[in-house]
Amino acid sequence: MWAIALKEFRQLRRDRRTVAMLFLFPFLFLVVFGYAASFDVKEVPTLVVGPGAPLVAAALPAELRVVATRPADGAAQARDALRRGEAVAAIVTPSQAGAAVQLYLDGTELFATQAALRALAKAQGIAARGGGDAPQAGAAPGGASVATAKVAVLFNPDLRTAVIMIPGLCGIILVFVGTVATALGVVRERQAGTMEQLAVMPFRPRDVFVGKIAPYMVIAALDMAIVVGAGMLLFNVPFRGSVAVFALGSALFLFVTLGIGVLISTVSQTQGQAIQLAMMTLLPQFLLSGLFFPLYAMPWGVRWIGYLLPLTYFIKVARGVMVRGAPIGALWAPLVVLAVMALVVSTASTLRFRRDLAPASGGDDVSEAAGGGDGVDGTLGTTGGTTHGTTGGTTGRTTTITTHAVAPASAEHTEGGS
Repeated sequence: MWAIALKEFRQLRRDRRTVAMLFLFPFLFLVVFGYAASFDVKEVPTLVVGPGAPLVAAALPAELRVVATRPADGAAQARDALRRGEAVAAIVTPSQAGAAVQLYLDGTELFATQAALRALAKAQGIAARGGGDAPQAGAAPGGASVATAKVAVLFNPDLRTAVIMIPGLCGIILVFVGTVATALGVVRERQAGTMEQLAVMPFRPRDVFVGKIAPYMVIAALDMAIVVGAGMLLFNVPFRGSVAVFALGSALFLFVTLGIGVLISTVSQTQGQAIQLAMMTLLPQFLLSGLFFPLYAMPWGVRWIGYLLPLTYFIKVARGVMVRGAPIGALWAPLVVLAVMALVVSTASTLRFRRDLAPASGGDDVSEAAGGGDGVDGTLGTTGGTTHGTTGGTTGRTTTITTHAVAPASAEHTEGGS
């Protein structure tokens, strides 16, 4: 029993990837769920517009962090700013005395909206306890304040989770198909021995790369269309934006995930190794991309990892197009980041494929053939009783054949002479 256990420990020590996964995953879960996973949003990005914007911005509760004040804008500009993702909350100060302050909230940011509503309820409680003579939070000219604001939740008035999860689910499907399925498919072909056949065919590495990922692109596109259609029909998820913009973001993100899958396959010898590496790339994207936990609620010690993940930017595009109806001009930043990632990953994958498909050097083959010829030549020469010198290069093969033909005659001549 102890001998078997010792053997297992030795084999485990040789498998460095498994050891890394066994120690990395618990540490990742500890950091994410103990340090980064937080539904408590402490600061809500807030835009203040209207004539009293500077005064109201200075008196807002601490939970409403002002990102910009625009005294010349009105309610229409505030709603457009939320649609473009410039803020989560927008406060419109009245231009007439006695009018109420308007508070717009972005319903796609579920936890931030809930935090803003709690801050508003807190301000209303303070105003109720203080009475009419107490200064109210966020007071605007004419006596209006945020405590008495009229609240309107845009894009997701009922704050339904399905509205924000279905666009993120599209990203999960693209990650799974693009990374896991692609890596397993390429590794399976290498294990079957058919990858060597591609090396002798007149294909460029770029053609092989595109040909390998093409089926998975079609499958991922079909899966995403099914998910979006089912979400709209079954869960009443809106699709307010441009289909072309959504398709562009999906294509760029899919190129990134497919490239990552191909990269994983080039450094994996078995499907088990491919699954291990794929899991190491999938878990951070699921947990740190803002899919489940708000990215701006994470500490900066972990948040910066989210900005390196492609799923972070696809979620911005998917939720912006489907739920908010954001135009392409408001989504240029995540689209550019995805395009750069796709270019880098695709180039790296093509270069790795070029190395894997490169045929062995001709000099090594000739040396091996020459070495084999020398060994046969020496053996036959000794058996036939005829002495031959060591022959190198391609001459060794010719000498071997000649020796094989004359060796019996030489033996008979020797017997007759004796």
